[in-house]
Amino acid sequence: MEAASNKKGVTAVEHIGLVLEGGGMRAAYTAGVLEQFAEQDVYFPYTIGVSAGACMAASYLSRQKGRNKIVNVDMVADPRYLSWKNWLRNRQLFGMDFIFEEIPNSLVPFDYAAFGASLEELAVVTTDCQTGQAAYHYKSKPGFDALRALRASSSLPFIAPIVGYEGKPMLDGGISDPIPLRQAERDGCARNVLILTRNADYRKSPNRFAWFLRRAYGQYPEFVKTMLRRHEIYNETLAYLNEREKEGAAFVIRPTQPLEVGRMERNPVKLRALYEQGCEDAARLMPSLRAWMGK
Repeated sequence: MEAASNKKGVTAVEHIGLVLEGGGMRAAYTAGVLEQFAEQDVYFPYTIGVSAGACMAASYLSRQKGRNKIVNVDMVADPRYLSWKNWLRNRQLFGMDFIFEEIPNSLVPFDYAAFGASLEELAVVTTDCQTGQAAYHYKSKPGFDALRALRASSSLPFIAPIVGYEGKPMLDGGISDPIPLRQAERDGCARNVLILTRNADYRKSPNRFAWFLRRAYGQYPEFVKTMLRRHEIYNETLAYLNEREKEGAAFVIRPTQPLEVGRMERNPVKLRALYEQGCEDAARLMPSLRAWMGK
């Protein structure tokens, strides 16, 4: 269903978007789903992604089949990727320079030219620390810096530093807009395919470390407020998503087996199994998805 796009990436015919949740290493599932989409030549005129979901989208849109598995499954055992050594050295569990500089520019090259030439729009979600609100960065916008936007979107509080983007301090997009369905709709997508990284019964619990949050980010009071409301934002978004699914405006793909992978999982066996589950779920649902898209 690949098609030409307008400025926002939504064709006059399709109006179908792709919405990708984050979730750290749980996004190995998303990588599997997107790999199956690529194998089936299924692309959408508009994609919006959060954190690891946005990272998976970049390789998918650059048509680099297999790259997400190499980077996000096969390489994770490297201590430069994720380790306490990173924390002791740089106060970040994920090696952000390794992930967003060394890997894409040297070890597993990212095809910038193919990404830039692709007709699909990509919106990357970050959280503005000053306002506590979501910020949306579009591939079609002049000056879009893909790797810096992805790095900002993936920078988790406490375990990664704040990233400056467009002159503003940014952190993980999942804090303010964890499943950006409404933004996809505001951008013109009447119907959306969503890839989630949690089981259907998951609901987020309140933050138990409010005092530590205020101490660490006290200079950004609006950001602290958003962090303390994060569970409400997530759970309310799920309720809205469920309604849109019942109305036929959303097609949801999520893990069907109980998750054994955490946000900071380093076990390649578990990650590979989750990746393969994503491939299998996407293949199984493909006939239903194609029928839904054709309505």
